[in-house]
Amino acid sequence: MARRRLRVGVLFGGRSGEHQVSLHSARAVMNALEQAGHDVVPIGITPEGRWLVGGDPLLALSSGTVGTERPVTMLPEPGRTGLVSLPNREDAIEPLSGAPPIGSLDVLFPVLHGTYGEDGTVQGLFELAAVPYAGAGVLGSALGMDKVIQKTLWRGMGLPVVDYLSVHRAELDSNPASVINRIETELGFPCFTKPANLGSSVGVSKAHNTSELERGLTIAARYDSKLLVERGVDARELEVGVLGNADPIASTVGEILPGAEFYDYRAKYLDTGSQAIIPADVAPEVAAEVQRLAIAAFKAIDANGLARVDFFLERGTDRVYLNEINTMPGFTEISMYPKLWEASGVPFPELVSRIAELALERYAERSRNSTTYSVDE
Repeated sequence: MARRRLRVGVLFGGRSGEHQVSLHSARAVMNALEQAGHDVVPIGITPEGRWLVGGDPLLALSSGTVGTERPVTMLPEPGRTGLVSLPNREDAIEPLSGAPPIGSLDVLFPVLHGTYGEDGTVQGLFELAAVPYAGAGVLGSALGMDKVIQKTLWRGMGLPVVDYLSVHRAELDSNPASVINRIETELGFPCFTKPANLGSSVGVSKAHNTSELERGLTIAARYDSKLLVERGVDARELEVGVLGNADPIASTVGEILPGAEFYDYRAKYLDTGSQAIIPADVAPEVAAEVQRLAIAAFKAIDANGLARVDFFLERGTDRVYLNEINTMPGFTEISMYPKLWEASGVPFPELVSRIAELALERYAERSRNSTTYSVDE
């Protein structure tokens, strides 16, 4: 049962290529929070960015049909810890005159994956409103989302990453031959093309030749103006869950056996061929190193609350490389993050309770910061 009963606003959906994944994650998180004894307030965000409460926002977003749900917003004003009603008209831009907040929330749990949810944007709104929220803050979320910047940071700190290049869509549009030549010369094949700011393997492709590289870059450029291209390695894929704020802990190490050539969106969420091996069959010293690097990567980007850190374990050399960090990992019934903590002795209801409590802990710590200054001090 919960340490204390909280009223938790769970946000899901949003303007992201991972909208559908968010709906599946939110369903599991809300069920677990209720099992833990918390009161849950579902807050759905449509693909156009409209916030909905009341009725059944999860069903409304899943079906694409809004019923009795009503539009709301959050004011960037400290002290307003609830949601404010909006007129139920498409052309409305002004809040209802004198509309009161719709209840008070103890903490927000943004189960939002990808753009406008996991990238620091909605976290900025929460900071302006001065409300506790689960997960990383503005900086940690932004660094966790931008794969190019996070790898540049990790490499500068001496953490191991695979060779990579950053490509901007503008240079791909203006001089594609130069971009292709640079990738082939500096990375070679196979290589992976990815949007720099998206997750769930959306827009990710593996290229074995020039034709596949051109196609992969085109696909990735649909989703972001900045692209990441990585050298392909023959490696096992390991994952670790991290939980905590200033003193985080790492879960047991798991391994993904993809049902396809690599762990793409279809292999993650649609097909049944992929397998999760928990704990991973690796030497104790390898597991300890992966856990150490997971915590180091978490701290490096100033993450908080939770994250899943993904690794490559290169075959033949047993070299460990950081792949990426997810500051709001999937919580679906097949997602690794809750499975890793379940195997580490933390069941799902306790896990989401801890994440909510960590949000309150971080909020209390940040509330100690003064936002005023006097020259007489």
